[in-house]
Amino acid sequence: MPEVSLPDWNKFLSRFPDAHLLQMGEWGELKSAFGWEPVRLVLDDGAGAQILFRHLPLGLTLAYLPKPVINNQSSIISERFWKEVDSICKKRRAVFLKVEPDSWNEQVPETWNLTLETSPHNIQPPRTIIVDIRGTEEEILARMKQKTRYNIRLAQKKGVTVRAWDDLDGFYKMMQVTGGRDGFGVHSLEYYRRAYELFHPTGTCELLAAEFEGKPLAALMVFAHGQRAWYVYGASNDEERNRMPTYLLQWEAMRWARSKSAQEYDLWGVPDEDEETLEENFESRHDGLWGVYRFKRGFGGDLKRTSQAVDRVYNSLLYRLYLTWIQSRGAED
Repeated sequence: MPEVSLPDWNKFLSRFPDAHLLQMGEWGELKSAFGWEPVRLVLDDGAGAQILFRHLPLGLTLAYLPKPVINNQSSIISERFWKEVDSICKKRRAVFLKVEPDSWNEQVPETWNLTLETSPHNIQPPRTIIVDIRGTEEEILARMKQKTRYNIRLAQKKGVTVRAWDDLDGFYKMMQVTGGRDGFGVHSLEYYRRAYELFHPTGTCELLAAEFEGKPLAALMVFAHGQRAWYVYGASNDEERNRMPTYLLQWEAMRWARSKSAQEYDLWGVPDEDEETLEENFESRHDGLWGVYRFKRGFGGDLKRTSQAVDRVYNSLLYRLYLTWIQSRGAED
């Protein structure tokens, strides 16, 4: 069984500098503190996976594999890889394994050659905006919408500054304000603190705050690995919003990501609609991720959608119950 330790997993990942954030060893350690068990496997030929298991009653589990690392896309390699994945999942009595491919295609890579159920449910937001942060700063700004450029410069003129921050208590309080205002769930203080403690010492994470006269107005946690960067958590309070602190904050996060050699900046989630629908409705809708689409679209990125999640089923009866539950949630929404 090619299960490996955390140090061996990190050694494997060093060969894949552009592996996704959700496959980093630190991410598995973060989730392990909040109810998940990370299991890592590596094949000698260049494929690996960090699988997260959530324990259920009666010794069962749910398995989740976000963005697996598969270098050689041949069908032979894929067959061996998924055989090992199945073995690990069955050993832990997984009802099913949910896989979210690390690709922008609408379908699972053909070389996977597996019996998979297209899932009706993604864990991560499937649609996002990717900002190209290559070139000079002026070139990046030129690709943004005029109003966003204006707001970045307005924040600077109105005395907003951005600095690295380590006040996790303050960040959590700000997250609570934002979650209540915009209607989204917020993690616990311990969650954000653990994320910072795991990633910040490695240089792959920074907590930034936008301030006016020394008072924090907005903050975000940004991550970078290889050529990719991700804006994952962000918050703002209700003070001095006319100074546009969130615009300058995002710009400084992009500048930080560039200092880490990132070439693209993932704004991490917009409504799962095509561009025409988004553009027709963003001014009138403010529910869910609609509330942030107006803001994120201004940074001049490309709208992209990940491959739809797929499920590898090990217990058909319980999986059908899961599908029923998902459908009932959809009806309630």
